[in-house]
Amino acid sequence: MKLISDELLDSVTREAQENPRLRMNYNFHTSLDAPIHRLLNALEPGTYLPPHRHADKEETYLVLRGSLLAFFYDDLGNVTEKVNLNPSAGVYGLEIPSGTWHSIIALESGTVIFEIKSGPYQPLPLEDIASWAPAPSDLEGAAIYMKRMLEV
Repeated sequence: MKLISDELLDSVTREAQENPRLRMNYNFHTSLDAPIHRLLNALEPGTYLPPHRHADKEETYLVLRGSLLAFFYDDLGNVTEKVNLNPSAGVYGLEIPSGTWHSIIALESGTVIFEIKSGPYQPLPLEDIASWAPAPSDLEGAAIYMKRMLEV
């Protein structure tokens, strides 16, 4: 049995806060080859997850604590929908259809989501990482991009 508790959420959050990327996963699946991936993803404000898509799998997010904005885009990078996931407001999660461009921005320190998607793990091919958004290595561009998305 694996228990999802405040202690576990606090531990993963501390690791995210200490990580230069400001995020940390805690996997419940025991192998990257597992057919279903179940994980906690602790996200701190300022972490940058570039817009991307999964051509062959759905993805589900359930916010356990904190809040975030989820963005959906068309093929040109225009925002088609923005959703604030916040358990305090009664909006807990969402399912992202396969092939949908998406990204998230953590709004609160200590934000943790439970994420579920099909395995096995495969790095995203370049065509599934948005060419119209900054690369993760472009720290300044990523910060400007996230600031602009918060104003959408």
